[in-house]
Amino acid sequence: MRTALPRRAARGAAAMEGGPGPGPRICEGDCAVLKRDDVFKAVPVLRRRKIIFEKQWFYLDNAIGHIYGTTFEVTSGGNLQPKQEVEETATETKEAGTDNRNIVDDGKSQKLTHDDIKALKDKGIKGQEIVQQLIENSTTFRDKTEFAQDKYIKKKKKKYEAVITIVKPSTRILSTMYYAREPGKINHLRYDTLAQMLTLGNIRAGNKMIVMETCAGLVLGAVMERMGGYGSIIQMYPGGGPVRAATTCFGFPKVFFNNLHEFPLSKVDSLLSGTFSTETLPSEPEDNALGEEESNGVTDEKQISLQETEEESTTEAAMEINQTEEQETMDINAEDVEFKENKEKENKENVREKQRKQWERRKKLIETAALLRERNADGLIVASKFHPTPLLLSLLEFVAPSRPFVVYCQYKEPLLECYTKLRERGGVINLKLSETWLRNYQVLPDRSHPKLTMSGGGGYLLSGITVVLDKGRSDSSNLEVLKTEEPSSKRCKVQDLHC
Repeated sequence: MRTALPRRAARGAAAMEGGPGPGPRICEGDCAVLKRDDVFKAVPVLRRRKIIFEKQWFYLDNAIGHIYGTTFEVTSGGNLQPKQEVEETATETKEAGTDNRNIVDDGKSQKLTHDDIKALKDKGIKGQEIVQQLIENSTTFRDKTEFAQDKYIKKKKKKYEAVITIVKPSTRILSTMYYAREPGKINHLRYDTLAQMLTLGNIRAGNKMIVMETCAGLVLGAVMERMGGYGSIIQMYPGGGPVRAATTCFGFPKVFFNNLHEFPLSKVDSLLSGTFSTETLPSEPEDNALGEEESNGVTDEKQISLQETEEESTTEAAMEINQTEEQETMDINAEDVEFKENKEKENKENVREKQRKQWERRKKLIETAALLRERNADGLIVASKFHPTPLLLSLLEFVAPSRPFVVYCQYKEPLLECYTKLRERGGVINLKLSETWLRNYQVLPDRSHPKLTMSGGGGYLLSGITVVLDKGRSDSSNLEVLKTEEPSSKRCKVQDLHC
């Protein structure tokens, strides 16, 4: 009798038989991440678009259709070809010296010159063969230790082998990329700190989250990835509109953006005080008028055609009166009239499109305000360049009781002030101010050790849980009562001493 295996067991059996099934494939229009060693770069996958990455230029046309994670080699003409795994023979590297004390770096150990290497490249010889010839023409390679030989080969491969891996974007990859390339754009938010934020904030599918960040949309994208398109997210933004440069790099489907709302910080105070109104919205008759203009396009075309016929008749009459003018000036005038008419039509269409977009934007603003008025958000995440205290005190009003909140800041002092204000205000428990510490390790046979360079700091996190605020009794008064009362154990010890 044949029994059905559990899902994990079946997956393990498939891996035992011949590996897991094929993963997602690279499609045109996707946003992919190029990887070479520890360097990343996010690019859109488009045909016949020149990409420059790590001093190499190429096209992504041949990568379309392959599985994410495939390693490609750049050939002549900027084309990509999947790299074939070649079994490396260890016979050449078996002969190694005991130490490097007798090796002198005088620049004469390599017999191949720059012209010779350039000639090899012009012939179309691949990088792996060039590295092999560099090893054969090196007079000091066999005298180096085994570790020094591996280091030499790795260095030459990085220089001469044009190998690129295309991976699917994720929170870990994009946060590593931004922190290495442009840390200022994400307020020096390190990837391990971002992971702590997602954990402390209890980000999961089905939540109703409030996100306030000025990290180019990286935190927003991480929250959206963790929620998987289920639930709703309200993004609070300063200025004229939200910044989502990093969010677009994730390549989310359109379904993920259906439940993504946005609300300006400048309207938060009016929403809390109850003075938020829709008086700036266009009235319904204007909207209906727009609809009538769009629906009655035939009548508009008739009116425009009548105006055109009238103008043409006037121009013909003027031409008949001024028959003495030259034919060239008449043609120029007719072209000017047609140009003005076309320009007026374009202006009218632009005005209608702008009014329609403004109406849709304000309509979404009303929907977001209605969501915030419910004051039942499941969590709050703040990671901005502004002072966290006023932001947190105002945004906590929209969070339901017994829900987590996390605040990130690059410096400790603003969070200390925020911590004090929250203790005075009350309504929160389990307040913690923490700093994450990260050290990278090199893990290789017989040489695993911490890396020489490490990050100086990954910022600070203030986390806690909301509770029902007792306005009649603040947390500071509770602290004073606790200070005045002595513990019972201490009172007993004092009485025993007096006896």
